[in-house]
Amino acid sequence: MSNMRDSGTKTVCRNKKASHNYSLDEFMEAGIVLLGAEVKSLREGRANLVDSYAKVKRGEVFLYNMHIAPYPFAHYLELNPTRTRKLLLNRKEIRRLIGKTEEKGYSLIPTKVYFTRGRAKVEIALAKGKKKYDKRRALKEKELKREMDQARKRQDTY
Repeated sequence: MSNMRDSGTKTVCRNKKASHNYSLDEFMEAGIVLLGAEVKSLREGRANLVDSYAKVKRGEVFLYNMHIAPYPFAHYLELNPTRTRKLLLNRKEIRRLIGKTEEKGYSLIPTKVYFTRGRAKVEIALAKGKKKYDKRRALKEKELKREMDQARKRQDTY
């Protein structure tokens, strides 16, 4: 599940459903406050972003419902795998997020968790929920593009 890229980032997990359910507008990188056992579990790729979201509360950003499986060798610590975790952003970014999320229909959705230079980061996106007809249109466009690519390949082979 984890990828190693040339840039030194190691992707732990992605929220694949996010682009299907939401139209993603702006992306931001945020640090995440974790405990030692959670970091070790993340390094093993034992995390899940399904149904997770972020919210701004009292001038701070928190991540809800992100599942990090308990680290099997940390017997000294019993943690809730879906506990609320604080995200680290600077004040200017948080103020901008407050303004955007108060607009109708915008929410904060985590799209991926990764390590860069040894630090765990979360990519969050300002997202607007898609309606059912938007999802159908996106699937239809994707299918048409795939068919055109296949036709182009067939044409190139002849």
